[in-house]
Amino acid sequence: MGLKCQTIASMMDKLAPRKLAEEWDNVGLIVGDGSKDVSKVLVALDTTFEVVKEAIEKKVDMIITHHPLIFKPIKNVRTDNPVGSLLIRLIKNDISLYAAHTSFDIAQNGINDILCNVLGIYDREILDVTYSEGYKKIAVYVPEGYEEVVKNAMCSAGAGFIGNYSDCTFQISGLGSFRPLEGTNPFIGEKGRVEKTSEVKIETVVPQKLLEKVIKAMLSVHPYEEVAYDVYPLENIKVEYGLGRIGYITETTLKELALQVKAKLKLSNLRVVGDLEKKIKKVAVCGGSGASLIHKAFFKGADVLITADIGYHDAVEAQHLGLSLIDAGHFGTENIAVRFIAEYIIDETQKQGYEIDVIVSETQKDPFVYL
Repeated sequence: MGLKCQTIASMMDKLAPRKLAEEWDNVGLIVGDGSKDVSKVLVALDTTFEVVKEAIEKKVDMIITHHPLIFKPIKNVRTDNPVGSLLIRLIKNDISLYAAHTSFDIAQNGINDILCNVLGIYDREILDVTYSEGYKKIAVYVPEGYEEVVKNAMCSAGAGFIGNYSDCTFQISGLGSFRPLEGTNPFIGEKGRVEKTSEVKIETVVPQKLLEKVIKAMLSVHPYEEVAYDVYPLENIKVEYGLGRIGYITETTLKELALQVKAKLKLSNLRVVGDLEKKIKKVAVCGGSGASLIHKAFFKGADVLITADIGYHDAVEAQHLGLSLIDAGHFGTENIAVRFIAEYIIDETQKQGYEIDVIVSETQKDPFVYL
């Protein structure tokens, strides 16, 4: 059996969870049949005519892009408009299309963390939190002798992680009582009689997203016919996700940092706002359009914000705040992720025992030409 399109889509969902995407965004499998076999994948930043032509010529089964071809609902699919024409070409040539946009911007180890790695930004944190995921505490009562089997089932399903520690549980012994009624088949005790038995209360923590899975795993090994367990919300443990990152670099000047950005991102040019001799230590980054984060960067103490698509009034506002800006271009700050995605898919498919061709587009290029 070959590697299915949906399997690759699920790999991408793992890298860039769709739940993280902004409400206005359109991410996931946009075109294609999830049950189709895939042997060749092309990765690009955008679904352009050149990229689709390249995919057809190279007999690609699936395209993965950062920017979605369909941003907003469309009213028709016609050859006389760009989106419609591209959709028709994809469908006619049986090429699936997946997009990971703001889901990948926001994800851990997504575009912004890739930018930080390339630029040498350390001790970083999220610039603008957009999504937080809570934890629950689950407590279950088990008869003595069944503690380990229940704990193992729960922890194997994803419970018990606190920071870099796994299998974190707490247990205490006590006396449980119950009366089996008509129609029951009790593991311990007799129908109609109050039974008192030694039990162990096991507590552990679980991410909200895994709660159902952990409960199912626990119930599958618990010996009782009716299992007593409690679920509590936790306010002290949260996993946060968001746009942009802010951290530190070895101190340098704005000019030197700009030249480093230009070299590391392989840019022909970039734009800078601020005193070129200003000392820079704390750096904020946001791949793609990040002008909306100027105030976030300022209030978090950044010396400079590295992003793209800075407008004139954005630049003036940053000057008023004393925040330097480096506009490295939309293409420049995001295209670095294309090769990362390709390598990720290769690694994930090999882990599952598949060998497919994953190629980076050779036709994708910055739409801007500088004279």
